[in-house]
Amino acid sequence: MISEKMTQLGKKRSVIREIFEYGNLRRKEIGADNVFDFSLGNPSIPAPQIVTDTIKRLLETKSPMELHSYTSAQGDAGVRAAIAEYIASTFGAKSDPNLIYMTCGAAASLTITLNAIVNPTDEIILLAPFFPEYTVFAEKAGAVTRVVKCSEPDFQIDFEALERVISPKTKGIIVNSPNNPSGAVLSEDTIIKLAALLNKKSVEYGTDIYIIADEPYRELVYGGVAVPYIPNFYDNTVVCYSFSKSLSLPGERIGYIFVSPRATNCGDLYAAVCGAGRALGYVCAPSLLQYTVKEVLGKTSDISVYDKNRNLLYNALCEYGYTAVRPDGAFYLFVKSPEPDAAAFCERAKGYEILIVPGDDFGYEGYVRISYCVGTEMIEKSLDRFKKLIEEYR
Repeated sequence: MISEKMTQLGKKRSVIREIFEYGNLRRKEIGADNVFDFSLGNPSIPAPQIVTDTIKRLLETKSPMELHSYTSAQGDAGVRAAIAEYIASTFGAKSDPNLIYMTCGAAASLTITLNAIVNPTDEIILLAPFFPEYTVFAEKAGAVTRVVKCSEPDFQIDFEALERVISPKTKGIIVNSPNNPSGAVLSEDTIIKLAALLNKKSVEYGTDIYIIADEPYRELVYGGVAVPYIPNFYDNTVVCYSFSKSLSLPGERIGYIFVSPRATNCGDLYAAVCGAGRALGYVCAPSLLQYTVKEVLGKTSDISVYDKNRNLLYNALCEYGYTAVRPDGAFYLFVKSPEPDAAAFCERAKGYEILIVPGDDFGYEGYVRISYCVGTEMIEKSLDRFKKLIEEYR
């Protein structure tokens, strides 16, 4: 008998993917220019030229055997050394190439890390709003998920609620900053307070509680906002990083896991990461992409386009009467639904060919997510429809 749970997961896509596939159908029916699809976090900005140039150079100068062969299971030693040096020089954090594991993007990083630390009945805390697949990844690893809603309107951590949820079974907390879907960046004060709380609870319960820092949007910040590097504040941190968003390479699936050398028994923790990667079949991330990212560390796509889109969409929607969280990072706008049922609001938006995602699956009812990593022209063309949509509620 096949797995009933996996069958159900396969039959029901995430709400984000369902809306995206609906958009694909509508594009065929009425033309792409008539569909305003804000569903998927799929960067529209091309990768920086240096990425293309580096790939071309590698293809022209490295032998096929050198370029397309397996690397070490945990990733090429030279690539890991370059990333360790980048972490040390950029963030001032202690780093070790032998505590870095190359992965197929952030999803693999998170899945491996969760499987490395979780034992049956352990609990993983999710800070809502959160990327819906966190629940799938954590539960597949054998964890029980506990949800803590962040506070409005700044979407920082509600520490009273968090402290009530932490228990002897707490194994970790996933921190996503800049956040998908709110665009909020957790402040340094928030991270310091979080570290103090987790340290206190670890001593109280005699356990190790890990922060899993999911950081695909680290470089996507605006107005000089700083994103605290969590390993500098909390020892038991594992960073899950992806180049998908910063370099506009979501389809290439390349990222890494960084185990802080300051973590308790960091060698065993890294061994567990390697073991989980082996058990899940996530060994030897794509070789060509490993060699590519080594050469372009610290580079980004032209994120000024996202900043322009952010201001255009946020200012217009607020002018029309919507209530939205002003995002400091990522490329999402979290907007309050004008009716209590956000899913019903999203269905009504479809009448204007506007495709947006209800916040319910992100653990935060009453909001919708609008992904603005799209062409600026599409946003401009959609504004009149957003205005007509909100007018229906007056």
